[in-house]
Amino acid sequence: FVYLSAKKIGGLIAIEREDRLKSYVNSGVELNARVSSETLETIFTPASPLHDGGVVIQGNNLAAASCLFPLAQNPYLSHALGTRHRAALGLSEETDAVVLVVSEQTGIMSLAIGARLTQGLTREELIQNLKELLTSSKNNGHKA
Repeated sequence: FVYLSAKKIGGLIAIEREDRLKSYVNSGVELNARVSSETLETIFTPASPLHDGGVVIQGNNLAAASCLFPLAQNPYLSHALGTRHRAALGLSEETDAVVLVVSEQTGIMSLAIGARLTQGLTREELIQNLKELLTSSKNNGHKA
């Protein structure tokens, strides 16, 4: 993900938690692959046929790519937010997924959860947020 940011390659990754993302997996191209930085970099490379849309991760499994996510319905969102960020927010409005976004224009890393978008995260902040969000839901058996 940090590589995508450094190269200003847009990316959209949804990590499944309690709410199942099967319908979104079904909207894309099923992969059933092990999650790796190399695979994600390959998928989001602009010339790749799978780079449009999002990726869904279920556990350690990269379930699908080129998935369609719902766009945020909030009429007060900044017009500066592109489709990728609106899709991240939209999915986070409808599910408890943790959604990561890299801006194609700026390389800025953002995190959408619970209909809230946190932009401009550093590598360390992103890692810390992911650890908190993903371990708390597993250890406590409820949504974080």
